Amino acid sequence: MVGGTNPTTSMYPAGVIGGGNGRKKGVGVRQWLVLSSSGQAQLTEVGKHKIMRQTGLPARDLRILDPLLSYPSAVLGREKAIVINLEHIKAIITAQEVLLLNSKDPSVSPFIDELQRRIIRHHHDIKRQEGETHSKIDHAQGESGSRDQGSEEATEDAKQSGSKVPPFEFEALEACLEAAISSLESEAVGLELEAHPALDKLTTKISTLNLERVRQIKSRLVAITGRVQKVRDELEHLLDDDEDMAEMYLTEKLAQELENSSNSSMNDSDAEEIDLLEGDEDDRLPPEFVSEANRDDAHDLLMSDHIRNNRGTHTRSTHSSMSDKFNVGELERLLEAYFVQIDGTLNKLSILREYVDDTEDYINIMLDDKQNQLLQMGVMLTTATLVINAYIAVAGVFGMNIHIELFENHKSDPTRFFWTVIGGSLGSLFLYVGAIGWCKYKRLLQ
Repeated sequence: MVGGTNPTTSMYPAGVIGGGNGRKKGVGVRQWLVLSSSGQAQLTEVGKHKIMRQTGLPARDLRILDPLLSYPSAVLGREKAIVINLEHIKAIITAQEVLLLNSKDPSVSPFIDELQRRIIRHHHDIKRQEGETHSKIDHAQGESGSRDQGSEEATEDAKQSGSKVPPFEFEALEACLEAAISSLESEAVGLELEAHPALDKLTTKISTLNLERVRQIKSRLVAITGRVQKVRDELEHLLDDDEDMAEMYLTEKLAQELENSSNSSMNDSDAEEIDLLEGDEDDRLPPEFVSEANRDDAHDLLMSDHIRNNRGTHTRSTHSSMSDKFNVGELERLLEAYFVQIDGTLNKLSILREYVDDTEDYINIMLDDKQNQLLQMGVMLTTATLVINAYIAVAGVFGMNIHIELFENHKSDPTRFFWTVIGGSLGSLFLYVGAIGWCKYKRLLQ
């Protein structure tokens, strides 16, 4: 159950919160569950334009999350947010919060609980890491005696020692991937457990009921295979494109924006100091630079030394931030782990699909064999009918009103009649055996 609700921490104004005020919802207003980086949750009703302004997402990205539209699975990295559309999970991840669209869905409730636990644990880890970093900085300052140098060295030691806490967006992304892929895997395992007994029963007894069960299982198998394939292709696409992965480093991009803004403020202060230096540069110049010819060189020398001292550290940090921005190793390892898992699920479904296809081939072979047996029986019955018709034709000839010696009373003998019947039967049998033998000789019968 979602806990830690605090209405004052929501990023939305109170006017958009749904309630019993009797006002109608605006166009495109939906209910979102907002989970902050500290684990606090709040249900709020807000329009799509507000979401677009807050997250910087275009309308087409929000359309992907529309539950009324059938869009395939997608993981999109944007400037300020990550759009997640994986199975039953439809979310927007920013550097400081997660927005869930279908939080009322019963299948999403376990995911929300797990996501909130992860976020709270991540928040505690961040606080603990900050405390350890501050303690190391204070210790380094006490030993080195220099605040800037001690702070820089302690910060570098804190980054190198211990396990690094992943950014907030990676923690939320991992929770979404784990929930979606685990759901697909459990569905695949359940289908596999249901499919094997049904297929084995069909091979034992071919009936309409068994065929219908296998048909339904095959339809579900095709559907889930397509969904798993789409998630796998999406992860593979992300792993193949470093720029898309770099777009998902929301925390670093936010920190870089703050650093750029602070650098801009520092540049303004540097400009003011330059103006002050220009006012009394004659007093600060050495005697050998007093001449008008050397005044400009001396001025450039003083200004370059001053700006280099004040902005050297910030320049190094800016270049470091830019290089770290495209160092996608952390996210790549995260995506590879779940790519291997979803690829294993796809292989499991492929094996099940092969088993279904093999069963279908076996059933078709059995049906073909039955059909061949029926055809052979039809050939034998047709041959027997032909021979019997020939015997009937002989009997019909004897039944005609003709005068032969066999029908004369003074020469009639039952023995002759019996021999005639026996001869006709043996002749018919001989014709039947000969016809069957000829069919086997021609390999028309087995």
